[in-house]
Amino acid sequence: MVHILTKPKNALEKQYKKLLLLDNVELEFEEIALREIAKKAIERNTGARGLRSIIENIMLEIMFDLPSRPEISKCVITDETVNGNGLPDFYNEKGEKID
Repeated sequence: MVHILTKPKNALEKQYKKLLLLDNVELEFEEIALREIAKKAIERNTGARGLRSIIENIMLEIMFDLPSRPEISKCVITDETVNGNGLPDFYNEKGEKID
């Protein structure tokens, strides 16, 4: 499942990275976050088709908020973000974490 998220030419991870680059924000998924997304798809019995829905739910609010926050240059999706227990890690252009 993680392979499906990351390796194909039109992989979901690559699609969302390109979408956020339109707002000048670099997107990164931690490896553990990708495994959690795959785990959720397996638990829901949706398989690879359910991956898009899971990522959309994670990214919806983030993609809505980022254009209004020009100080953010990097967004890192963590396992806590995937599980709904926290926000992603945001960084400015100097690499400093933004709370």
